[in-house]
Amino acid sequence: MTNVRMGIDIGGTGIKGAPVDITTGKLKGDRLRIPTPEPATPDAIGATVAEIVKHFSWKGPIGATMPAVVKSGVVLTAANIDPSWIDTDADMLFTKTTGSQVTVLNDADAAGMAEMKFGAGKGRKGVVLMVTLGTGIGFAVFNDGVLLPNTELGHIELHGDDAEERASARVREETDESWKKWSHGVNEYLQKIDSLLWPDLIIIGGGVSKKADKFFPHIHIRAELVAAELLNDAGIVGAALAAK
Repeated sequence: MTNVRMGIDIGGTGIKGAPVDITTGKLKGDRLRIPTPEPATPDAIGATVAEIVKHFSWKGPIGATMPAVVKSGVVLTAANIDPSWIDTDADMLFTKTTGSQVTVLNDADAAGMAEMKFGAGKGRKGVVLMVTLGTGIGFAVFNDGVLLPNTELGHIELHGDDAEERASARVREETDESWKKWSHGVNEYLQKIDSLLWPDLIIIGGGVSKKADKFFPHIHIRAELVAAELLNDAGIVGAALAAK
């Protein structure tokens, strides 16, 4: 199946994967999700990735995401994973544990790639931002469909804090805030991003994207705002697109 690749999306709370038809963006069957091991060390995550690949009896190219800056397959930051990941060659690690060639990239970049090809960003020109609200805040920038990789603007400062501490989905879950109260921090974050980058479109992804009706009415920004069409599968699809 030359048009099918395995995509694996590694997050701070869960690791999920599935084979993907990269011509349609559709998952080939139900995805498998396994809680992210604690601590989320390279060996522990490598074993979980191998478990997902084995579950699908997959042999072939694999793409995998990391919630980190990734350059030439090497992880350079570790905001929501174990610090031991820094300077780890994730391409080499996962290729060894799975027995297949694995290409690793930033998770928000992957989600954005999927949305630009198959979802809310398809055919859109100008500046498009992908913002994933999950354990942290993922961020990707596209200009006329071209990705600027590893933009970490989920970590800009808001009132002296990392923006993730005010606007990530994790914050709402940990504090049990109402959607309206939580959206105040999201609104502040998006207003700041809007004023810095002047995007034409902002796509909101992550698990909360399927609850857009709960907080979008409280967001007031200049740019057009839409929910990700691939919802929480965007990372898997984008990872598959990146597989070589």
